[in-house]
Amino acid sequence: MSVSRRTFLKTGAAAVAGLTIAPSNILGKSFGHLSPSDKLNILGVGIGGMGASDLAKMDSQNLIGLADVDWSYAKPVFNKYPHAKRYKDYRKMYDELGQEADAVVVATADHTHAIITADAITLGKHVYVEKPLTHSIYEARLLKHLAKQYGVVTQMGNWGASGEDTRKIIQWVQNGEIGEVRRVESFTDRPIWPQGLQRPEKVDRVPNTLDWDLFIGPAPFRPYNAIYHPWNWRGWWDFGTGALGDMACHILHAAFVALKLGYPSKLQGSSTALLTDCAPSAQSIKYTFPSRDNLSKVALPECEVYWYDGGIKPERPPMLPNGKEMNIDGGCTILYGSKDTLVYGCYGHKPYLLSGREPKYTPNNHEIKDSEHQMDFVRACKESPANRVPTYSDFSEACDLTEMVDIGVLAVRLQSLNKILEWNGQDMKFLNISPNETMKIMKVDGFSVRNGHPTFNKTYTEPFNALEFANELVKHNYRQGWKLPDMPR
Repeated sequence: MSVSRRTFLKTGAAAVAGLTIAPSNILGKSFGHLSPSDKLNILGVGIGGMGASDLAKMDSQNLIGLADVDWSYAKPVFNKYPHAKRYKDYRKMYDELGQEADAVVVATADHTHAIITADAITLGKHVYVEKPLTHSIYEARLLKHLAKQYGVVTQMGNWGASGEDTRKIIQWVQNGEIGEVRRVESFTDRPIWPQGLQRPEKVDRVPNTLDWDLFIGPAPFRPYNAIYHPWNWRGWWDFGTGALGDMACHILHAAFVALKLGYPSKLQGSSTALLTDCAPSAQSIKYTFPSRDNLSKVALPECEVYWYDGGIKPERPPMLPNGKEMNIDGGCTILYGSKDTLVYGCYGHKPYLLSGREPKYTPNNHEIKDSEHQMDFVRACKESPANRVPTYSDFSEACDLTEMVDIGVLAVRLQSLNKILEWNGQDMKFLNISPNETMKIMKVDGFSVRNGHPTFNKTYTEPFNALEFANELVKHNYRQGWKLPDMPR
């Protein structure tokens, strides 16, 4: 008789309960954990890009199902794991393999992270999700609460969070090595994909290997154009979060955790030409974080955090040697303390103090390398909930970091209001956008030369309600047929 592994595990525990000794792979799941030598059954959703890299790091486990809306893009991964069942719609995969699966790896476009992840969590599955976790603030808050409610293992794919360099930064700051920090500056060398574009008017033929409707998912429907997919979706507001969303979870993570930043209270966004559909070519954002409860060795006063991308960099710190490149592996963060200045690169790499000191670092009881980030997720999945060591970027931390990224996107998209935005993070509300306030956004930005003089061709949307627009950015109105679970009480 053919009996599934999951069915056997559900019924087998009772049958072997009278035995003095039973193999861990028989009793493991019935008792809330797996033996380290046992293998997880993993589903992958979105496998053509970062999903391929994540799954490769976990391929010592059982990859039982793979879903991607574009089977041409996903073909190399399908071929690499021929025993995994193939799907275009993750929902069908959940229906057919959900009982067998232990964990899900989500690496789709940003706008579908939340719904795919929420559906997995409510099935009781552990989840590894690429950065940024979500496309909106509400989605990040929801995932944080769902993860806590269901008690699953979670991990965001900002793999530098697991590195020793990141632990050094956090320890140095919280031990008071650089004193009180009131200013942080950060930049990335992204975007490396097209941004600052007008919405294409051309409608391309959808490749027969791509399910465009599934790619759109919960976002407003738009006709297919080859500029959106694959990979370049990052620069389009309906699908991605621009350079900030792509890189800030890597670059600002250590500072966010070390300084316990939480929710900002004020925001300002500025950029090159801002159009309706596409992220700008370059942007800057100023966050103001209120003072937090002091730590035992250092106070946490009000702190301003500045973000730059698209080729813009902050001013060089006064003590930085001439000729020294600030960009390390794709970006840099500078923490200006009252005693010293700390500089580190993307992923937390290569931190150093401008004074030249090398503070002591005391390893903790869970020392891993950033190259082990994905397998640390696997490790946590196999541990019993009572004794589980959390991953280094689990949702209790990663969702708050993602909220900071998502509210930065809003600061840029709301810049035409011409004000410092006041934000109530606890209630997810803007405090100084009035119910009757209107705004408009540029649709076309161009010019032609006539008689030797530039003639500008700029058109704007009709004025629309600013608060309604802002609220939709905080909590998206999903397309018909797509729905998130309710927020746990």
